[in-house]
Amino acid sequence: MRKLILISICLLSVSQLAHAALFDDKEARQQIVDLQQKTDAQNQSTQATLEALKKSQQALEERVLSIEGVIKSQGLMDLLSQIDRLNEELNKVKGDLEVAQHDIEVSQQRQKDLYADTDGRLRKLETGISANNSISENKEQAAPAGNVSAGPTENSAELKALENAQTLLKEGKYKDAFDAFDKFIQSYANSKQVPNAQYGLGFAQFSLKNYKAAIATQQKLIGQFPDSPKVPDAKFNIANCQIQLSDIEGAKKTLRDLIAQHPTSELIPNAKRRLTVLESIKK
Repeated sequence: MRKLILISICLLSVSQLAHAALFDDKEARQQIVDLQQKTDAQNQSTQATLEALKKSQQALEERVLSIEGVIKSQGLMDLLSQIDRLNEELNKVKGDLEVAQHDIEVSQQRQKDLYADTDGRLRKLETGISANNSISENKEQAAPAGNVSAGPTENSAELKALENAQTLLKEGKYKDAFDAFDKFIQSYANSKQVPNAQYGLGFAQFSLKNYKAAIATQQKLIGQFPDSPKVPDAKFNIANCQIQLSDIEGAKKTLRDLIAQHPTSELIPNAKRRLTVLESIKK
């Protein structure tokens, strides 16, 4: 009996163990099934994502090909070629401009050097001419009363005023000489010596480097006293002023007019030499 009870207990235990084992196996299988389903779902999602990426890649490739096609089209290539040619021409123009600017600077410096050289030579000539003119004027002023307009004598105030202005000019006191000539013209406006004073006034302005004012003064002399012996001197002084102002063409014209209109003037040899020097200057 005891054996039978033991056997019964053993069978019951085995039955319970089998049942538990069977239950555990089903749960494991269910877990496996769930895991498989999750894996399949993830695979599907991943596959969908890959498909989307492939489509995006394909679209991008198509756009790239389209852009390349546009770039390679003949019209755009021509445009790009034209732009390249224009850039090359622009660079060339810039280079030419730099060269031209350099040439201009060199030319200007050369002209300044030529003008300086010419001015030096002309000043030497001018100094000699001025001295001769002063001597000539002094001789005229020292002549008998009948040869001096308005009847001034050697000791008259008029003659002394003119001589004083000319002395200041010869001494290089150009500002004082200018004031003296100007005062003479105002004080003795009806004197026939006014052309001489007018020329002296212009020459003082030239010496003070007031070239434009000197030209105006000498032109006034020529306009008011066209028959005066001082007209050739005034024209010669105008040409010198024009040279100082770098108006070489104007100076050439003034000298040509002087030579043509006053062929007997003692200034003609100097005027011809000066004109030759100016014509030798290249533009």
